[in-house]
Amino acid sequence: MTEPSRDSTSRPRRRAAPANSTSAAESRSRHYRTLKNPFQPWRVFSDDRVEALHHTALGILEVEGLKVLSADARARFRAAGAAVDESTQFVRIDRGLVAESLARAPRQITLHSRNPARHVALDGTAISFAPVSGPPHVMDLAGGRRNGTLADYANGVRLCQAFEVIQVLGAFTEPQDIPVECRQLEMLHAQLTLSDKIPHTYCRGHAQVADCFEQVRIANGLSEAAFRDTACTYTIINTNSPRVLDAPMADGIIDFALAGQVQMITPFTLAGAMAPVTIAGALTLAHAEMLGGLVLAQICRPGAPVVYGSFTSNVDMKSGSPAFGTPEYFKAQLGAGQMARFLGLPWRSSNATASNAPDAQGAYESQMSLFGALCGGANFVLHAAGWLEGGLSASYEKFILDVEQLQMLAETLQPLGATDADFALDAIVEAGPGGHFFGTQHTLARYRDAFYSPLVSDWRNFGAWSEDGAKTATERAATVWRSTLDSFTPPPLDPAIAEALEAFRQRRIEAGGAPPPG
Repeated sequence: MTEPSRDSTSRPRRRAAPANSTSAAESRSRHYRTLKNPFQPWRVFSDDRVEALHHTALGILEVEGLKVLSADARARFRAAGAAVDESTQFVRIDRGLVAESLARAPRQITLHSRNPARHVALDGTAISFAPVSGPPHVMDLAGGRRNGTLADYANGVRLCQAFEVIQVLGAFTEPQDIPVECRQLEMLHAQLTLSDKIPHTYCRGHAQVADCFEQVRIANGLSEAAFRDTACTYTIINTNSPRVLDAPMADGIIDFALAGQVQMITPFTLAGAMAPVTIAGALTLAHAEMLGGLVLAQICRPGAPVVYGSFTSNVDMKSGSPAFGTPEYFKAQLGAGQMARFLGLPWRSSNATASNAPDAQGAYESQMSLFGALCGGANFVLHAAGWLEGGLSASYEKFILDVEQLQMLAETLQPLGATDADFALDAIVEAGPGGHFFGTQHTLARYRDAFYSPLVSDWRNFGAWSEDGAKTATERAATVWRSTLDSFTPPPLDPAIAEALEAFRQRRIEAGGAPPPG
């Protein structure tokens, strides 16, 4: 595979790091593997309005229904007691069936990695991050915007593996140089051989999902029965708002439910376009669509792991373009978090921006997005690193800039020491009036890992920064991703498992792979 050009002669020089700073940073980053959010979630709805929104959504499902394009899904709904009109493909679900399904859905979910140290909890105050997923394009400062390739996809996996604050993998980009019949084989193979973190799987028809499940099963060394009882991978189920569940997504719900794998049912609702112009209305529609998907999952397998997914934002009413990281997006996250907690389900959110470049707009819109996810109590944040152009591009530099922001966020989640030693009375006495604390014993014992060490930020004064080339944060981020790839070493993988994965990949490719649903 051909990677983006990395010309060492043009690489900016980074300032020398203080002694032991690398080991200190690595030590601190280990805390990022398992993150807990200690802050109380914010609320935008009163309790009575949360219940009213829920009951309005139940009414939509019961009276208006969803259009379900999968004949298999409609048959399963009918067998469970839902009212199905085959002529219109509408499914109406009474609130009793919804209540039964919610009672069966697990409140605590664990995603299992082949490396037990990387299991991920989806419950309570746990929060984890996954990268941008699905854009057809990639961009970087040197190569510009272009179609994503398998080499780019593999680079995305490497970058995710390299940073502990990314706990779960995703589809960094769509490899446009791989035929769609075999794309899922190459993507899963890259995830499973270059990383030991939780892999992502697309829902693109029964055959492709079966290929992916077999690869994940082999990588985890599980029997078929054990695989069905061990959540090892996840997918995103997107409804087609308003009120349509298409065949690939409905079939994906069925496949993942029967296999006991995690599905994050996520209506993509843009207020003013495919959802009501009010944020409350958009959340009501999304809530109804999510509940419809959850019912199908529980019909297929009671106890199937389902995550409450939300992606509600607004459009620019002047152009019709999607907008992200807006005040409306922030408030929608708070509202969605309340609805997920009302149901008792884990909640998935996102980090998004409409910016077309890794610039200030991309930074502040991403900050607003992450702020909403944190304040709303998200358990899983997709697109946490690398998203640009409204999700149409994955940016190498934006990935690094987002990782910096995620690491800083992770530091805010760490407990604040408040022991007698932390109060530092001895240091205050030792420094004396008008003194300084650089040389106190308290400082000397703690300075190596006392503070967060930045990945990209440059804290030098203007003169030192100028003499070193006056590089922007985006330019420094380019240096970081290139050096990260240059020094990457994949995690260990049992040779027998590696051989079995390669044999399966080759066998399925020679057979022509699996066509996506027509």
